[in-house]
Amino acid sequence: MHRITAELGTRLSHVGLDGRPHPAPAPALVLVGHGSRDPRTLATVKALRERIREQRPGLTVRLGHIEIDEPLLPETLDALAREGTTEAVLVPLLLARGFHVKHDLPSAARGTSLHTRIAAPLGEHPLLIEALYDRLVEAGWPGEQGMTERIRRGSGVVLAAAGSRDPESAAGTRRTAARLAERLGVPVVAAYACAAAPAVPAAVRALAARGRHRVAIASCFTAPGRFAAQAAQAAPWIASAPLGTHPAVARLLLHRYDQALHAAHTSADVSAHAPTGHLRLVPA
Repeated sequence: MHRITAELGTRLSHVGLDGRPHPAPAPALVLVGHGSRDPRTLATVKALRERIREQRPGLTVRLGHIEIDEPLLPETLDALAREGTTEAVLVPLLLARGFHVKHDLPSAARGTSLHTRIAAPLGEHPLLIEALYDRLVEAGWPGEQGMTERIRRGSGVVLAAAGSRDPESAAGTRRTAARLAERLGVPVVAAYACAAAPAVPAAVRALAARGRHRVAIASCFTAPGRFAAQAAQAAPWIASAPLGTHPAVARLLLHRYDQALHAAHTSADVSAHAPTGHLRLVPA
């Protein structure tokens, strides 16, 4: 009798007084940061989470980290499951498909009972280019009105990113550099803080060898930290601030969330191969 009563109560909780079913809540958005020993990174990611909540009122938005900072991603997923959440979309606050997106996020998803999708990383999206451009202008890059042909001929940009041994990650950064070059009308060279070549100082020298002595560093980092600081120190002219809480970044993260929800079954879909939990990877 108790079992029947409980089951009936559960069914009734899904319908209104008029007998119509309540709309199912949207899956939670779990913003996945890397984690950093620099306290500014955590403060920035928390502020970005609040900006996402402002843009999408009513959406459950949580934060989980791959390492170092708390809460770690598995802890966030466990907390959501205890609260009765059944679905979540993991939205990586990462710029390209490297080891973390391909291995760490699926591993965390397989360890939860939630039905889980993994959204694409930020990638070379026009919204990312908008944020990079705005940060450069804030740092002193001449806008469209101030860019003369003489300035253009002597200018160049190094797109500084964290770097990865994964060739797919480096390819994505190069595509972002190509898009930014189209936006700025000057050469843009992708360079890295670690794990990949060229390093930022080497890219600055390469541009100077081409007659581009007015070189800016475009900081392709999601938050302040050691890598962003190192890249800025190599700037012979100006260096932009990290992407941070730029409104376009929040819009792009929500776009990746929506993409993951509406993605059709493709060859990129994979099974979690676990007795609980279901995982779907969403291509960019």
